[in-house]
Amino acid sequence: MGLVAGKAKPRGKFPHVKRAGDFLFVSGTSARRPDNSIAGAEVDALGTTRLDIREQTRAVIENVRDILVSEGAGLEDIVEITSYLVNMNDFGGYNEVYGEFFDYDGPTRTTVAVHQLPHPHLLIEIRAVAWRPPQVS
Repeated sequence: MGLVAGKAKPRGKFPHVKRAGDFLFVSGTSARRPDNSIAGAEVDALGTTRLDIREQTRAVIENVRDILVSEGAGLEDIVEITSYLVNMNDFGGYNEVYGEFFDYDGPTRTTVAVHQLPHPHLLIEIRAVAWRPPQVS
């Protein structure tokens, strides 16, 4: 438990996921890849940056899913999500992609705007709480 192979190393001394009884707490997760590039962020030869909230949201949810899988859980086990958006103008695109993964019977959700995230190309970060009793072998 803690760090998950194949995921970007946290930018501080904290785990990707922590179990407390039947609950799994997933630390704030971004679209950052293991090589520190960011899904949904492109910079062309002239330095023009293109940031895509839909691509970043999809990558974040997939990262959260992979982290949960490392503990024998899945997206269906999430009971609460908190999403942090740098700009609420991105809410529509984020909400659209979120709906590809979750429905009205999914986790409770809070979405807040924040001043910034740990990298200027990050548009979104998500933390999650899942409920999944440990598998007894």
